[in-house]
Amino acid sequence: MAREYPAQPLVGLGAIVWKGGKVLMVQRGNPPRAGIWSLPGGAQHLGETVAQGIHREIAEETGVRIELLGLVDVIDSVHTAADGRILYHYTIIDFAARWIAGEAVAGDDAAAVAWVDPADLDHLDVWEETQRVIEKSRIWLG
Repeated sequence: MAREYPAQPLVGLGAIVWKGGKVLMVQRGNPPRAGIWSLPGGAQHLGETVAQGIHREIAEETGVRIELLGLVDVIDSVHTAADGRILYHYTIIDFAARWIAGEAVAGDDAAAVAWVDPADLDHLDVWEETQRVIEKSRIWLG
């Protein structure tokens, strides 16, 4: 299915990956939101579970292996073109996760990757929903 001007919403999968008090962030290489810092993730593939898709996406985009901790939130991301048509429509499912192995490197469609202290997020170009789910994910760190 086309990502631009889709016939229906696409399912996006993401993870708030924690390691030593820092969160794994990627600088997006492609639209929507190209150039901004975001959580690693991507589109769910036909036939894969949400958990399988998150593990695959995190590995492809960052080279990191994770342990899923739990569902943090579901976010609607809808972008409208100047002519009023829906340009992008994602339903994003974000899970909290813990790093278990691998060196974080930019792969797939990530322009850059970094472990970021949440206190430093204000110094990056980050979508406010990303900041919100990072804060919300702390309950899974117990």
